[in-house]
Amino acid sequence: MPNTAIDIDGSQGEGGGQILRSSLTLSIVTGRPVHLTNIRAGRDKPGLMRQHLTAVRAAAEVAQATVDGDDIKSQTLHFAPTAIASGQYHFAIGTAGSGTLVLQTVLPALLLAKGDSEIIIEGGTHNQWAPPFDFLQQAYFPLLRRMGADISVAFQRYGFYPAGGGRFEVSIVPPAEQLQGLTLLDRGEVHHRAVTAVIANLSRSIAQRELQAAAEKLNWPGDCYHLSEVRAAGPGNIVIIELHCEHVREVFTGFGRIGAKAEGVALEAVSALRDYQAADVPVGPYLADQLILPLSLAAWQSGTQSQFRTMALTRHSTTHIDIVRRFLEIPIDVDQQESAMTVTIG
Repeated sequence: MPNTAIDIDGSQGEGGGQILRSSLTLSIVTGRPVHLTNIRAGRDKPGLMRQHLTAVRAAAEVAQATVDGDDIKSQTLHFAPTAIASGQYHFAIGTAGSGTLVLQTVLPALLLAKGDSEIIIEGGTHNQWAPPFDFLQQAYFPLLRRMGADISVAFQRYGFYPAGGGRFEVSIVPPAEQLQGLTLLDRGEVHHRAVTAVIANLSRSIAQRELQAAAEKLNWPGDCYHLSEVRAAGPGNIVIIELHCEHVREVFTGFGRIGAKAEGVALEAVSALRDYQAADVPVGPYLADQLILPLSLAAWQSGTQSQFRTMALTRHSTTHIDIVRRFLEIPIDVDQQESAMTVTIG
């Protein structure tokens, strides 16, 4: 594969931070430099914010890369990787910016590194603009393990917006030299259901109202509902609905925030669950977005084909597919059948 730099226009598609993160990940894995312009052009505050800058510098450390343009508000970045370096890493965002998104920038590369790695991340763990840690732990990581990755995680502190202060660790032992594909065409039988209302530095009545609102809509057994009061640097609240099926686990969330009623937060999570159940597919829209890159790497490495059924692809996912196609010479086909989509990679 040629070592010439790939030019990526950050204003394409959804125009957000995922273009940056996916480009960095794919640059590290393929060894090809990338030149990004118009970074986050589709956002109210374009350019690199603190969490994006942390992701860039994390990627540079893992890839032993040379970087130009790694400054706050920069809309142009040149990134040239050297080699993937396994090891011990500590990335602190310094704000409530999402630590899960920083992790996702470097994790795929470290899965393919030669040695063991440990990653400590400090920052936001639960905010409404990124996958909460629970989603990674319950839905995403189990599928990566099925692909051959040996990942263990330790969650230590919650970090809600705007205070941040969260912390978690991820260990990769041993690295997966070659990722395997997945076939996810149906959910299988339901094995576990749970609704958890998490609060920090807020009245327990908020969580109680959320659980009551969810119970009225779901009609699940009483032992499915849980209230969790946690410590955090500031106030925070999230409602998490888990649905564990034979072939896949999914997580649906409602985020507490100023101006949102407790009942409304719960119903956001319930609504997402109901949409997923009505679609009768195994992979929800957010999980689909997360799977595109590792499944593409599996196809690129070994020619392994993967296939999954999901709901209508989000703009995030279609943009993600476009970026992957720029770096990896693999087929990605999306076939729509009524309200469902079948995505075939490789």
